[in-house]
Amino acid sequence: MYNVYILQSDKTGKFYVGSTGNLEDRLIRHFNGRSIATKHGGPWKLVFTEEYNSRQEAFHREMEIKSWKSHSRIALLVSTSR
Repeated sequence: MYNVYILQSDKTGKFYVGSTGNLEDRLIRHFNGRSIATKHGGPWKLVFTEEYNSRQEAFHREMEIKSWKSHSRIALLVSTSR
């Protein structure tokens, strides 16, 4: 399984959108500052996940969410998933 996930910074409120085949390992790298994109601005929390059967499906969904370029639209996705 592959996951699309969204992290939110407790410090700035910004979102980070990503996809991975190993969510647990990827989150550890984010939370321990071993990912350049999220090294600053933390602490981060996981606020959204979706599962896909293929890497391609997950990547396409990640790109779709990133294309929105709208904090409020991503926040709406996060809030409606809870």
